[in-house]
Amino acid sequence: MRRHILLILFITAQLMAGAQEIIVSAPSSVSAGQQFRVQFEVNDKASNFRGPSFKGFSVLSGPNTSTSSSMSWINGQMSRSVTYGFSYVLNADQVGRYTIGAASCVVDGKEIRSKPFTITVTKADPNANQGYGGYGGRSQSPQQQQQQQQPTTIDASSLYASATINKSNPYKGEEVIISYKIYTQVSLQQYQIDKLPGNKGFWSEDLSEGKQIKQYEETINGKRYLVAEIRRGALFGQEVGAQKIAPLHLEVLAMVPVQRRRTGTIWDLFDDPFFNQAQAVKKELSSNSLNINVRPLPPAPDKFSGAVGTFSVKSSLDKNSVKANEAITYRLTVSGHGNLILLDAPEIDFPKVFEVYDPKVSDKINRGDNGISGSRTFEWVLVPQSQGNYEIPAVDYVYFDPASGQYKTLHAEGFSVKVDKGKPSDHNVSTSKNDVKLLNSDINHIKTHIGQLHPTGTTSDTWQWILLVLPVAATVILVLAGRKQQAIESDETSMKLRRALKLAKKRLRNAEQHLADGNDTAFYEEIYKAVWGCLSDKYNIPISQLSRDTVADRLQEKGISQEHMSLIMGTLDDVDMARFAPGDPSEQKKAIYEETLKTIATI
Repeated sequence: MRRHILLILFITAQLMAGAQEIIVSAPSSVSAGQQFRVQFEVNDKASNFRGPSFKGFSVLSGPNTSTSSSMSWINGQMSRSVTYGFSYVLNADQVGRYTIGAASCVVDGKEIRSKPFTITVTKADPNANQGYGGYGGRSQSPQQQQQQQQPTTIDASSLYASATINKSNPYKGEEVIISYKIYTQVSLQQYQIDKLPGNKGFWSEDLSEGKQIKQYEETINGKRYLVAEIRRGALFGQEVGAQKIAPLHLEVLAMVPVQRRRTGTIWDLFDDPFFNQAQAVKKELSSNSLNINVRPLPPAPDKFSGAVGTFSVKSSLDKNSVKANEAITYRLTVSGHGNLILLDAPEIDFPKVFEVYDPKVSDKINRGDNGISGSRTFEWVLVPQSQGNYEIPAVDYVYFDPASGQYKTLHAEGFSVKVDKGKPSDHNVSTSKNDVKLLNSDINHIKTHIGQLHPTGTTSDTWQWILLVLPVAATVILVLAGRKQQAIESDETSMKLRRALKLAKKRLRNAEQHLADGNDTAFYEEIYKAVWGCLSDKYNIPISQLSRDTVADRLQEKGISQEHMSLIMGTLDDVDMARFAPGDPSEQKKAIYEETLKTIATI
């Protein structure tokens, strides 16, 4: 009967754990002057957390955020859950009874709230344990004391963590798959990763989020282990040279079989194998560190934009015939396997009479066991300003294939566009080719037969001089205007920088929106690309050679002040490190955003 009741309670607890709610852990009674912890936990990804008012208590720290993953084996099957925690460390100031209000956060776009709770503050007891972190001073049973007197240890060969990679000598930008596994010969109840390692010099993507933990059996040196892959990721090296992958630190709760001796007390009545078959033991594990040597890419062709992997490309145009000042949409889709999430839009030489808007980027990304695959689509809105027949050129898209160690060129077809006469655009005041033809036609109709000559200084003589000078003046004006336009267009660095700054501003706007939405991955991706893209174009560093060391060398060559160098390099380091810290408070992300704004303004 006792077993049935426990089984019912266990099932009920599991059902309650699956619901989206804020679970509060706090003592019901503390002593005046005692420091203690209040914990709010959510069993799903939470954002926009707002804590209650702790009237009658001093807040020593908080809210302190944390994320943890846990796994459990039931009938040989493993399951995993993720918990977001928000904790406060409080000090009980005055004797009394205090009601703490509700905390709130957002889960899956919906706001959830905790239940209010009450804490009673009693007079200080000099013999009570006032240590930090307690949940109340409940005494331990003889059974618990007995277990503490018989500590159980776990052999390091029976339980350990391991990290592996599929390649140790990749090219810059090439995908590397990293896997973290637990090898165990004892039963595990749960595990917790407080913080992921900061893999500086790499762009990383989580491949295991939202997926069932993989488990299997493996024999090593004659010993049989149950293996669980707790995390799988994709790394893309951004800096050339020897790099080190830091260990992953985690804490596990293992259930170790124990043999209890009888105490001669009433607690021996509960010495039932159903209750006493194992003891819970906490153990800290660390995976091994890994060394990776990132190779530089070979000298790149001019049209290489940083794509590393295996790709295909396709272009499309929504219509081939429009009227002047009507919009058309041109799309270029890059599909395949590789660093899709880091690709920038290629430069396309659209006709000069087309007004070209910044490309919109849309992704269909699959994060599978074998890495990143899918497609990234760049979509341009084009507005022809004048009638005529125009050509959108074919696009040569260059990528680097790590398997062959060579650059490969893909061809996306070009398109012919017929533009008929349309309504004039108010914002466009320019001279078209048709206007030039009309001017030539007017000049051609000047009379070549001269009648009776008149003395110098007469009206007829004045008009003759005007008609003689007019073609020369028109030719000079056209030549000068053409040279000026040619000079502007030939200044590729200036145009590239203007485009880069415009793109950086757009990415910062996107980052601000992602910050408000709580989308950390997209926020850091936009911040990362805004800073690195601006540096690449400002200092004319090819994408294939872009690294922290290259930027530092170029800043020194340009004579940049030490103050500005420290700001730029510090921002690169801060952005790089922040991306590997899940669950960062919004204040830290805002600080990163403000720092990026200041750095781009400095650049």
